[in-house]
Amino acid sequence: MKVVTNQDGGAFLVWTLVVQLVLCGSGVYAADGTDSCKLLSESVSERNVLKRLEPLAHKNFTAVTKNGTESYTYVFQLCGDAGGVPGAGIVQLDSMKMEEKPTVIGMYDATQVIGGSNWVMLIYANGDKYDAHCSKEKRKAIVMISCDRKTDMGNMKVVLEDRDRLQNCFYLFEFESSAVCSAIESHISTGSIILIIGFCLLAVYLIGGFLYQRLIVGAKGMEQFPNHAFWLEIGNLTADGCDFVCRSGKQEEAPAYRGGATEPIEEEPEERDDHLLPM
Repeated sequence: MKVVTNQDGGAFLVWTLVVQLVLCGSGVYAADGTDSCKLLSESVSERNVLKRLEPLAHKNFTAVTKNGTESYTYVFQLCGDAGGVPGAGIVQLDSMKMEEKPTVIGMYDATQVIGGSNWVMLIYANGDKYDAHCSKEKRKAIVMISCDRKTDMGNMKVVLEDRDRLQNCFYLFEFESSAVCSAIESHISTGSIILIIGFCLLAVYLIGGFLYQRLIVGAKGMEQFPNHAFWLEIGNLTADGCDFVCRSGKQEEAPAYRGGATEPIEEEPEERDDHLLPM
């Protein structure tokens, strides 16, 4: 029995390790999230903006550019080792010379982040130095993430490599994600809230009253309606009041619509103008 128990425990341990490795490989198992990124100047505002990118942490994004015979592949990972290079946030791979060491564009231990309502700009600094451009300063990557509520992880694009200057050269990347979208606030007016509460109370009254009348009282037909006699009386009184207000006094139709006068016309004497005739 002890041998079986040990085998079961060993099998459980092996399966646990396999699951963890699969989760880590897929980027789902990432307990630290964006905490791996080190800000150049630690601030609460930048850290809060970085927290918005938690769904993208430790996931790889790739982009390919071609210029004549040259072809480069860029790998970006948020707060993780891009291309397996320790500390690298973005790396560049020469597609024609894959065996060469990747060029580090930016390090995630030198992070800056700026956020708006529907966008986040991530900056990785302290990459490998240029060979001849930009006064041989260290490379820097700027990743622009814009809002798209229909996309969890969009395709990364290489916008440009600005190296035709003496200083502050940079690589610019962009992609879309719903992670940076602002929350949609629901604005319900006071009147709408009152109507919703009223409809809910009315529904409870009708359903509860119907069940009580049918199951407890044993009513049938229209008598199942809660307080049927009361509402019937209210309806009759309302109709009487409307009749009293809107039809106050008995009116008779105009003579033009009855085809004759309301009172009989008395016949006048035939000789009413006889005194006007000459004798």
